[in-house]
Amino acid sequence: MKRILAGILAAVAIAVAGFFGFGWYAQHRATAEVDAAFDQIRAGGGKASHGKVAFDWRARTLAIADITTETASDPPVRVKIGSLTAADVSQPDAASVAAASIELKDLELGAQLPAPSAAQITYKVPELLLKDYSGPTHLQRPPAGTSILDVYRAVLEQFVALSASSASIPRVDATIVSGPGTTDVSYTGLTIEGIKNGRIARQKIEKVTFTASLPQPDGKTDTTPGKMRGHIADIAQIDFDANVALAALDPDKANDDHIYPVSGRVSTGAYEIATDQGIRMRIEGISAEAMSLRPAKLQLPALLTALPPAGAQPTPEQARELLTKVAGIYDGLQIDRVELRGLSAETPEGPVKLATVSLDLRDGKADIAAEGLDARSPQGPVKLGRFALKAFDVAGMMRLSAQFADKSVPQQRGAALAMLKLVEGIELKGFEAPFKASKKQVRIDNVALNWGQFIGPFPTQAHLTAKLAGPIDPSNPALLPLLAAGIDQLALDADLGAAWTETSGSFALSPVKLELANLLGASANLSLAHVPRGLFTPDPQAAAAMAAQIEANGLELSVRDLGAIDLLVAQYARTHTMTRDDARQALVASFKDSSQQFAVDNPDVAAAVEAISRFIETPRQTLTLKLTPRAKVPALQLVQLLKTDPSMALTQFKIEASTGL
Repeated sequence: MKRILAGILAAVAIAVAGFFGFGWYAQHRATAEVDAAFDQIRAGGGKASHGKVAFDWRARTLAIADITTETASDPPVRVKIGSLTAADVSQPDAASVAAASIELKDLELGAQLPAPSAAQITYKVPELLLKDYSGPTHLQRPPAGTSILDVYRAVLEQFVALSASSASIPRVDATIVSGPGTTDVSYTGLTIEGIKNGRIARQKIEKVTFTASLPQPDGKTDTTPGKMRGHIADIAQIDFDANVALAALDPDKANDDHIYPVSGRVSTGAYEIATDQGIRMRIEGISAEAMSLRPAKLQLPALLTALPPAGAQPTPEQARELLTKVAGIYDGLQIDRVELRGLSAETPEGPVKLATVSLDLRDGKADIAAEGLDARSPQGPVKLGRFALKAFDVAGMMRLSAQFADKSVPQQRGAALAMLKLVEGIELKGFEAPFKASKKQVRIDNVALNWGQFIGPFPTQAHLTAKLAGPIDPSNPALLPLLAAGIDQLALDADLGAAWTETSGSFALSPVKLELANLLGASANLSLAHVPRGLFTPDPQAAAAMAAQIEANGLELSVRDLGAIDLLVAQYARTHTMTRDDARQALVASFKDSSQQFAVDNPDVAAAVEAISRFIETPRQTLTLKLTPRAKVPALQLVQLLKTDPSMALTQFKIEASTGL
C-alpha cells in the first residue's frame, strides 16, 4: 500500500510539476506550460493527454480536467485524473513550485502486478487532498527502459522530490483480477502527515475491508466456490523512509552492506476473516516494532530481472535461480518483534485460541514463538504454554528448496541432513493433551533441544532437557507390573548433552541425567578419545574408516534407587508366591549366579557384583560404577567384544564400584 500511495503522490507531481513555472498573467501561457509537461512524458515513450486548462491569476488557482497518462514500461502503469485543482500557487524559486492545497477528483490507477503474476490491479480514488505542497518545477524525464524496476525507481524518485504537510484520502477502492478470481479491497480514512525528503512521519488507515473469491474445490466445476470476507481496523505506521526503498532498487547500491531503517512501528487493530464455508478467524492486534533493509543482501534489482514474463512457466534452472534470489530478501530484511495478539478461530472441533505469535528476523534467520494455545481435539482439550523455533533459517530453507527444485541435478549424499542446519533449537512448554480415549492427560512441562557447531550437515554439539509426565498404558503388557504396584503415571526428568571438541579430538556425553519419578535416578559421563573430524561425513565407508581411530576413554555411572528395587522385589514375590524378604534374597542370589562367569577371573568384576548385590539388598541406595581403560581400547574392537565375549571386554577396564545412601 505504501508503494501505491507513493505512486499516487508521484502522479500528482507528474500532473503538477512544470505547470506553475510561468507568469500568472496569461491563460495561454498556463496552457503552454501544461502542454510542455505532458510533452516531456511523451518524450520518454509514455502516453499523456489532458482536457481543459484554466488559470485564475487573481486567486492563483490552476485547474486541469481529464488527465490521462500511461508509462512506457512493460507492463504499463496507467493513471487517470478527472480533475486537478491547485490553490494559492506560488514559485519560491526557479526550480520549485508550491501550492497551499492540491485537490484531485476521480483518480484511477491501473497496473499489472509484477511477473510471474498476471493479475491486474485497479485503484479508484474519488478524492485526494494535499496541503502545503512543494515540488520541482520540471520532472525528470521518465526512463527509456521498459522494466518494472525503472518504473518503481521513477515513482520513488518523484516522491522523494516533493513535500506536503499532509495528504488525506477519504476512500480508496481496489480491484485485483487474477484468472477466475476477483478480490475487492476498500480503504477508508487514509491520512498521511509530514511528507518531506522522501520521509513520511505518520500514516494511518481507519479501516480496510476486502472480499475475495475462493478457489474452486478440487475436481468440482459445477459448484459455487464461495467468498472470503474480512476487515482490518486502525492501521498505523511511523517514520517511513522512501530513500531506503529507492537505495534497495538501485543497482549501484548492490555492494552497500549497511543496514538502513526503512520503517518505524507498524500496528493494526482487530483483523477478522470469515468465509461462506463457516470459517471464522479474528486477531485482536498486529504490530512490528521496526524494519530495516541491507541493499547488498537484498539484491532487489537482480530479483526483478530474474522474474519470468507474466504467465510463463520457469525452467528448472530459472526456478532454482529465482528461489536463490528470493532467499536474499530474507538475508537483507530485518524486522524487530512482529507480534500477532489474541488469535481465535472456529473449527469443527470447537474454538481455537492463541494468545500471541511473535517473530524476529535478522540475517535471514527468524526466532518464532507461539504462546497460549487453547484448543480441542476429538479426545478432549489441548493446551500449550509456548512453542518456539530458535534461529529458523528462512533464507537457508529457500536455498535448500532451490537445490531440490531442479530434478535434473543429482542430489549429493546427505542432502536431507542439511535440514538440521535450518533450526538451532526447539522449545516446548506447558503442553497438555488427552491420552488416547481416556480422561487422563499427557503433560510436558518443558522440552528444549538445541544443537550447533556444524561440520557439513552434522551438528557436533547438542543439548536436551525434558520434564514430562503421562499415564501408563494398560494395553502394554510390559507396564502391567507398574499398574499392579499402584503406579498409574510415569514422570521423566532428563538433562542430556553431547559435544565434540576438535582441538582435543574428544567426544563426551555430558551431562547425562535421567530420573523416573518414584522409580530410578541416574547420571553418567561417557567419553571417547581420538575422534577425527573426518568422522562427520555422509559417506558411510569414509566414516567407518575414520571410526577405527576412536578409543574408549572411560565411563562413570551413578544410579539412585527411588523405589524401583522395591517394585521389582514385590513383582518377584507375587509371581513366585513368597515373602518380600525371601524374594529380595532370591534376586540377589540369582544375580550373583548369572554374574559368576564374569567374576571368576576378574577381581574388579567380583567387587562390582558385590556392590550391585548390596544395592539390591538395601533399598534407597546409590550405586556408583567407574570404568577406566587399562590401556588403549579401540572403540570398534570394544563393541565387537561386548557382542562376542563380554567378560573379555570387561578386562580392558579397571572397575571401581561402591554403594552409599
